[in-house]
Amino acid sequence: MLANIVFETFEKGGPIMWPILVTFTVCLAVVCERVFWWWRERFRRDHKTLNNVFDALNGGDYETASRQAHNSKDPLLRMVYQGLHHASSSLVGAMQMAAGIELQRAGRFLGVLDTIVTLAPLLGLLGTVTGIMHSFKFVGNEELAAVKVSGGIAEALIATACGLGIAIFALIPFNYYTRKLANLQFELETTMNNVDLLVQSAKQRGYDTQIFRRESQTAPV
Repeated sequence: MLANIVFETFEKGGPIMWPILVTFTVCLAVVCERVFWWWRERFRRDHKTLNNVFDALNGGDYETASRQAHNSKDPLLRMVYQGLHHASSSLVGAMQMAAGIELQRAGRFLGVLDTIVTLAPLLGLLGTVTGIMHSFKFVGNEELAAVKVSGGIAEALIATACGLGIAIFALIPFNYYTRKLANLQFELETTMNNVDLLVQSAKQRGYDTQIFRRESQTAPV
């Protein structure tokens, strides 16, 4: 019964309902993918290991820090490992590149949602225009005017409602995941600064900048 009502309403919305349907399908697929991706990422975070890496760096133990960060699923630890792995060339530069990759993964398809938020109401507006134009064709025909004009108005209202509904549906997850992306960027930047500060501190305390081992303080005999 409900399926019949939906199908009949879809037909009354006119031909513009097909691109609106495609837009809704894409929107639903993107939202489901982002929900699953962020849900999975939540279980990949490893704050304990990250703190252990910080402790190892603070103690000048580069090898332990690199080993603990290696093969981690946590985006913060993946960034740290890339920085440590390329510490001989550019620690901060390597972490910045790794952070960019992590942000690109986290922000995937947000541009699609942004487009849908703008596109869906425009498609609804287009349906409104075509529906009203369809109604005007029967103005003046007393026998058909009442039925056809009301049909055109219904087409316009249905298309507008669907377009606005899709935009509202897409806007909420778009803003939510944009905020989560900003939070991830802040975490990456904070972690990057912490690693850099720990490395500089280890250097100042006499640790070798490449392997972070305590340099011998014993004078030659």
